[in-house]
Amino acid sequence: MKLAVLGAGAWGTALAIAFARQHPTCLWTRDGKQAATMQAEGENARYLPGQVFPPGLTVSADKSVFAWAELALVATPVAGLRATVSALTEMAPALPFLWLCKGLEAESGLLPHQVVAEVGVAVANGALTGPSFADEVARGLPAAVTLAARDTEFARTTAQALNGSRLRIYANDDLIGAEVGGAVKNVLAIASGISDGLGLGLNARAALMTRGLAEITRFGIALGARRETFMGLAGMGDLILTCTGDLSRNRRVGLALAVGRPLTDITRELGHVAEGVSTAREVQRRAAALGVDMPITDAVCAVLEGRMSAREAVVNLMGRDPRVE
Repeated sequence: MKLAVLGAGAWGTALAIAFARQHPTCLWTRDGKQAATMQAEGENARYLPGQVFPPGLTVSADKSVFAWAELALVATPVAGLRATVSALTEMAPALPFLWLCKGLEAESGLLPHQVVAEVGVAVANGALTGPSFADEVARGLPAAVTLAARDTEFARTTAQALNGSRLRIYANDDLIGAEVGGAVKNVLAIASGISDGLGLGLNARAALMTRGLAEITRFGIALGARRETFMGLAGMGDLILTCTGDLSRNRRVGLALAVGRPLTDITRELGHVAEGVSTAREVQRRAAALGVDMPITDAVCAVLEGRMSAREAVVNLMGRDPRVE
């Protein structure tokens, strides 16, 4: 299968490297100079230094790649999804695609599939999500992710085509659940970083992750997801990785917030997008409209907005009335 990966950030580059080991793959970027540099150097020195491109991977800024490809992977952050899908639909209206972003669109609060629906796409599409750090995937370390789409046959056949010995792909038709799991776990990873940064210990982290999974599940079910999805890769799997792994950008945001660093400094120095920062506010708004209780998300928002210190947020959470689990 001929693949076009749109977006040369860390995750887009990592998947391009991984898939190029078994498929002809083009990593596409709008920046012609960046494309030429990566093609000449054989790596993405800016976002994924040291990961050498395999022979099956080319880099281009030429739009002719969309006529060549059989499947596109949109590797932009949520903020760029609408514009990228709109452009893709104009250039290649018959090209099926997957998106890789995890979050809710700022201001609208829409999940990625809702953004895609507003664009007016008529081709098969879905989300590729789950527990996966870019650096490890690029290195060929074992990983398993979910390919979710409302079209069950598209999910199954595409997952089968992309599945490899190092990156295992499972098909799922609960698109809402897969997207909610991928989005809200980023918010909880910020909470996990705050907990670890304050030195609260492993017991606290385990409690936070468990109650966080309950928040994800409540929110997802209210939006129409299936409960069992949150016990899988796109739910519990992604939550565990992002809340505990040192490569997690969102967890690093929480670690820095715990020691009192200003959010503007944290995000500037991170050098990559931490989706949980903008997603937290959108999750809070949608949860409130749905009447869903999400105390951990509320606490993260209070810290991000400077209304409460990290330690005050923890005190407030621990001071809540006990409930039946």
